[in-house]
Amino acid sequence: MPELPEVETVRRGLQRQLAGRRIERVEVGRERVVRRTSREALIDGLTNTTVLSAERRGKYLIMPLDSGDSMMIHLRMSGQVLLAPAGADRPAHTHVVMHLDNSTECWFVDPRTFGEVVVYNPANVAVELPPLAQLGVDPIAEHFPRTALRKMVRGTSKALKPFLLDQQNVAGIGNIYADEILHRSRLRPERPANTIDAAATWRLHFAIIDILTASIEVGGSTLGDAQYVDVDGESGSFQNEHRVYGRTGERCSTCGRGWIRRIVSGGRSTHYCPICQR
Repeated sequence: MPELPEVETVRRGLQRQLAGRRIERVEVGRERVVRRTSREALIDGLTNTTVLSAERRGKYLIMPLDSGDSMMIHLRMSGQVLLAPAGADRPAHTHVVMHLDNSTECWFVDPRTFGEVVVYNPANVAVELPPLAQLGVDPIAEHFPRTALRKMVRGTSKALKPFLLDQQNVAGIGNIYADEILHRSRLRPERPANTIDAAATWRLHFAIIDILTASIEVGGSTLGDAQYVDVDGESGSFQNEHRVYGRTGERCSTCGRGWIRRIVSGGRSTHYCPICQR
């Protein structure tokens, strides 16, 4: 958490409210969130620049600046990007504050400090931000034909759950949506990817697009810890549509016969229905 739908929801809020704004001043508290460079590098790279747009690749927020550089924000486990009037009370763990030219502030809040904010040169992304350069196809932001997915699954014996979590394959899918996508596709999470036939690959492709799109439409999933919210502090509601994630021991709402099981696949907690998914 957050995954592609949550990050896309934040991106849309930033496109509405941050794009076109000039950053007049920057405060950086906890240096861990700027560990890839430094506090000084972030302040110097953002001060007196204008944010041209808000973009996204996988789980990464990318904001091109009029300086020619770009700002990258990665929320990771508990990061939030919030917009508020200047002088508003800041939440605990607010580590970066951008003072904007319209008397608002953009905050990066991260209790666990796994997230990060970086200014980088897009022409040198492979050196400055290797994980960003190595991302696979973004199934929402980019063209993602079924034939591309078919080629991917035929080329690996990796289990389907770790396959979906590998950001160099399909960028943006995390633990929650991998479980939901595999349930919609009627595929077992531990099944080797290269054992599924063309029809199953088409189901998987449809589920990737459909699940992610449906979640974006309702603002993503906000779990019980309420760590994820959009730029206005509002929760998503797709958690109400989860069929398997976090439902261990419940009757499957899809088939009405199976009981949702929890296993560990690829080192991650994984939920599935043994009746629906083969």
